[in-house]
Amino acid sequence: MAIQNNYITVAYKLYVKDSETDETEALVEECTAEHPFQFISNLGVALESFEKIVAPLAKGEAFDFVIPAADAYGDFQDELMFDVEKSLFKVNGRFDKEHIFEGNVIPLAGPDGERFNGTVIEIKENAVTIDLNHPRAGQDLHFVGTVVENREATNDEVTGMINMLSGEGCGCGCGCDDCGGCSDGHHHDEGCGCGHCH
Repeated sequence: MAIQNNYITVAYKLYVKDSETDETEALVEECTAEHPFQFISNLGVALESFEKIVAPLAKGEAFDFVIPAADAYGDFQDELMFDVEKSLFKVNGRFDKEHIFEGNVIPLAGPDGERFNGTVIEIKENAVTIDLNHPRAGQDLHFVGTVVENREATNDEVTGMINMLSGEGCGCGCGCDDCGGCSDGHHHDEGCGCGHCH
């Protein structure tokens, strides 16, 4: 029996605790019904634990659930923080202050060409501290929202999503390579909080 791919869009608010000692939750991400998080099931686009709960829900159904950190982006790992020589961030002989500043998420590439994101933690005299942990690592994710759409995906939608995942754009003709993101600019692929998400 073939696996069915569904086109799913959800509007949600994502809350996380302010700290380990504070039980207060802060709103860190929002996808509205006008700009929902969209994904196609069984393609590995959304966080597996998120998809497992949302995919069976029908259009219009509400949800309110928490994904523990272990099932989301894992625990924070100190070994994923390291210093990179400051000279590597020079553009035309000058340090790239426009893109390299504390708190900014920057695209990086490994020696084998693998692409990933890192967060700039600190700019030192001769080095830049980069954190490769997911921004939501170590956090329990509390999702509250509604399923906006849940139907079988068309062949074109599946093809478009596969093209996007392979770096060829989303295939929807928008030219933005930005499908799946929320209005706040978050993305829910192998790295969003988004929804997550991965």
